Amino acid sequence: MPPAEQVRPHILTPAGLRDWPLPMPDGHKSSRGRVLVIGGARSAPGAAMLAGQAALRVGAGVLTLAVGESVAGPVAAAVPEAGVLWLPETATGSVAGGSIEAVRRALDGAAAILIGPGLDDIDETVELITGLLPELAEDLPIVLDAYAIGALGHLPQSAVDALRDRLVLTPNSTEVDRLLEAAGESGEATGGAGDGDPRQRLAGRYAAVLSSDNEIVTPAGERWQAPAGHSGLGTSGSGDVLAGALVGLLARGVPLAQAACWATYLHAASGDRLAARVGSLGFLARELLDQLPLVLTELQA
Repeated sequence: MPPAEQVRPHILTPAGLRDWPLPMPDGHKSSRGRVLVIGGARSAPGAAMLAGQAALRVGAGVLTLAVGESVAGPVAAAVPEAGVLWLPETATGSVAGGSIEAVRRALDGAAAILIGPGLDDIDETVELITGLLPELAEDLPIVLDAYAIGALGHLPQSAVDALRDRLVLTPNSTEVDRLLEAAGESGEATGGAGDGDPRQRLAGRYAAVLSSDNEIVTPAGERWQAPAGHSGLGTSGSGDVLAGALVGLLARGVPLAQAACWATYLHAASGDRLAARVGSLGFLARELLDQLPLVLTELQA
């Protein structure tokens, strides 16, 4: 059977985004949403910091970073805008899967949750997600990034079902392929083999919105593409900034697909601005943070 015909993606443009405006909350920080970022193992605390700061840069009102206890103090000092939770660690410095009790007090009032930046152990991440889901409101938006995406293929079916219709994923093409292989499917994320587009199949399998390599896909078959961006965005920490921008918009009450489109475009356009000023290669992920509110302001002008 030949592959199903792919739907041509809509191209995201400044004019198109202005015609799809973000909700404009009032000035109180609580009205702009509370973000909880869970990640930051001893080996990579900066990932959670980048994601959390990106969430604030796109307008989220309140930030809590839940990170490993050995790095929580330095993280709190480095990101004074955030409340910081100290999560139990394993002997090797990974965030322990049994950290639910430490996280529970940050769940009240959370408007969106990001899990993954800086986590570094699949088994502990699977335990963490599985234990956390029963504590969450059924409609609470969840973004999975990095090791949490890898954990998705190892979750029990009950956890997968609990994530449906409120999940956003930020996989690269390799992670798309691995998730499909874990489900017993084949096909490359860059096209070619398989029945239809791999990103579309993954979105349908998990009832999730995907932002993958500047393309956004929904379970319903909608597709968008951000024409901005370039290879300079392929740098350490860049994906954490994207995931943070996404969860920040979700916390503001933006629907899943719209949040993915806006965050993907903001991330890509921020890279373009840095390329013009710094060069196409060599800028740092943390430099994207300062560009996010500037691009956002331009789009909302």
